[in-house]
Amino acid sequence: MSFESKHGCYRNAYLLAGSAAMGSIFYGWDTGLIGGVLALRSFQDYFGLDKRTPSQRANLNGDIVSVLQAGCFFGALSTGYFSAKYGRKWSLLASGVIYILGSIIQAVVGLGTNPEVGLRVLYLGRFVGGVGVGMVSALIPTYVSECSPRAIRGRCTGLIQFSNNLGIMFSFWVNYGASKNIKPGEMQWRIPFIMQLIPGILFVIAMVFQPESPRWLVERGKYEQAAQVLAFVGRTTTDDAEVKMTLEKIQADFAGKREMRLCQQFTHMKQSRSIALRCFIPSLVMFFQQWTGTNAINYFSPQIFAGLGISGTTSDLFATGIYGVIKVISVGTVVAFAVEGIGRKKCLIIGGMGQCVTMLWIGGYTSIHSSGKVVPASYVSIVAVYLYAVFYCVGWGPLPGPKPSPHVGSLHCDWHNWLFAFTIAKITPVMLNTITYGTFLLFGFCCLVMSIWAYACLPETSGYALEDIGQLFERTLSSDRSKMRPVVAFFWGPESAT
Repeated sequence: MSFESKHGCYRNAYLLAGSAAMGSIFYGWDTGLIGGVLALRSFQDYFGLDKRTPSQRANLNGDIVSVLQAGCFFGALSTGYFSAKYGRKWSLLASGVIYILGSIIQAVVGLGTNPEVGLRVLYLGRFVGGVGVGMVSALIPTYVSECSPRAIRGRCTGLIQFSNNLGIMFSFWVNYGASKNIKPGEMQWRIPFIMQLIPGILFVIAMVFQPESPRWLVERGKYEQAAQVLAFVGRTTTDDAEVKMTLEKIQADFAGKREMRLCQQFTHMKQSRSIALRCFIPSLVMFFQQWTGTNAINYFSPQIFAGLGISGTTSDLFATGIYGVIKVISVGTVVAFAVEGIGRKKCLIIGGMGQCVTMLWIGGYTSIHSSGKVVPASYVSIVAVYLYAVFYCVGWGPLPGPKPSPHVGSLHCDWHNWLFAFTIAKITPVMLNTITYGTFLLFGFCCLVMSIWAYACLPETSGYALEDIGQLFERTLSSDRSKMRPVVAFFWGPESAT
């Protein structure tokens, strides 16, 4: 079968994944935007950041960044109820509208008031926008995983992280353009906030034309509509054998089950080791993803590049923009060629070890050359930051999904993700101000730990349909229990691991 015919039959699936991934673009845009805005002298002058002590400035920067993650936490928390009751599609549309509202609030902060009130309005805008981002981050992986054919599921879910990095890159270059081409003043820092409206509007428009999740339709007893969605995604008819088989698998997954309340799902999770592992492992993966330090660089990359010897706000933002380009190219290459070829587990191990080495180098360099003076090793350290981006995109960036199918598992996963994203956003500027190079050493050792854990404890999920993940964990517990023993011992106690 030619490449064109092989992938042409999945055209609608790629279109669906691309439309949903527009939400990941504004997720990444909002993530990457604020670091560059905080670095603009016009923003610092307007809100009086330049008049504060380094410690006060670090705390305030942490507050401005982390309030988004606080909103994301509550947004992700709400998705279990709303997506179960109203469907994935309509919940995604609502998240886009909420994000647009938050972006508008951020763009108009301070108009008609003083900067002190404007700062409080900025907190509100970032919190509201964060609710939309949190909903999107929780729903898009689930929606895409439930709609994508098994053969390209890894590629489609990887597209989510690719789009996230695309949004980060766009925000980096918008910040650079504002710094270089707009004279210092209010519009210099307002333009980036205004520009982040664009991906939100495009996302809402694109999602209007996409179907509902077939799993949600089956759960509601709408089997005919579910078959039509599966046929649409596969560009075939409802009589196709693959459509019928997939529909039967989804129906079998729900057979004999009734919708349980959240507390009942937690109780059920304790009664089944395989379900508990399906909930626990993805949550731990999301925890590890945050402690790679990637968001520390996304949020505070201009400050980090300045510490490596790049002087001037515009130069810092240019170096940050290059970092964004490298991430997009890297994750695009991995999604296209490595996810299904090498396997998720090997990618996570390779990526984690590469991140470990580069972070430890940056920490070691910063401890020896703390003055910020440019030396030959400075260029190696800048390259190390870029290599860090490459290795992140090899493993821990695009590959943590898909999330577990039980609602409680997905919620558990999202809670961990945004709780620790909030933690990283809040403490990173404080750590950079106090323990300096120790920040990078900490992240480097975390990368080492997560690589060892992935080798010893993580099952390979490539090639498995979403409905077969439960059987994968059952087989893992019975046939490969020795590798899973550390996880079992941690979750249930040493006596359960024997």
